[in-house]
Amino acid sequence: MQEFGSSDAAVRAQAVYDYGPTAIFASTADPRFHMLLYVPPAAAEGRKVDLLVAVHGTGRTSAIDFRDGFAEFGLYHDCAILCPIFPMNVLGDGARSGYKLMEEGDIRYDRVLLSMVAEMAEKYGQDWSTFAMFGYSGGGQFTNRFAILHPERLWAASIGAPGSVTLIDPDRDWWVGIRNLAERFGRPFNREALAKVPVHMVVGDADLETWEITHKPGGRYYMEGANDAGETRPARLRTLAESFQKAGVDVTLEVLPGISHDRMKVLGNVKAFLARVLADRRAR
Repeated sequence: MQEFGSSDAAVRAQAVYDYGPTAIFASTADPRFHMLLYVPPAAAEGRKVDLLVAVHGTGRTSAIDFRDGFAEFGLYHDCAILCPIFPMNVLGDGARSGYKLMEEGDIRYDRVLLSMVAEMAEKYGQDWSTFAMFGYSGGGQFTNRFAILHPERLWAASIGAPGSVTLIDPDRDWWVGIRNLAERFGRPFNREALAKVPVHMVVGDADLETWEITHKPGGRYYMEGANDAGETRPARLRTLAESFQKAGVDVTLEVLPGISHDRMKVLGNVKAFLARVLADRRAR
């Protein structure tokens, strides 16, 4: 039975809510988590499109900013945009940052994201077995760690201004390093797969406040070495870039002059990077 009284109404509702800037959908696999998309006209016409996953920061409101901010890119590059929403307080304990570390209680956020991608790929008749990912601030942390855990699923990654970073350091445990990656996540580190992923890293040179990113003993996510990558976001991102480069990854690092912690002011650089990677990918 159709949700609306006529087929015309159903078609119109689909055009309004399922294509272009979409409604917010609950994940079928876990309805505690939500997503919204931009789905370009090419997909509505039955053509194949690529996918960019754009991950919000701690405030979560950037999910809408990113969906709308990348919509024009999606329109002209035949690329859908999927923005997950991982709410605060999902376990009732007030926690804000569990998703950044990939796990929180019994939740594996990498799996939640992959289930969203699979659900939407089926809904729109797409092959999104690989996709690009961008995240800023807390979303930059998510992208950093997702790339380490699932490099085979990415055709590009853009890591924006993460407050804390996970280095490719086999001598330190997660989340600072990757020594216990296989034991913790059931996935060994795949250096060869990560080396095939073009990686972009971007931060403003005026992004210097440290009140939110300095880990202190007794803090929820404190561990030895938590602050060793540097005092500020630019310093930590440079350390992350060096770590990825030593692992054989092609890293484009951009430190933008005069920009503080402003997600919208880096989107042009992210789009330029993704456009270059898409052009190379499609040429092959």
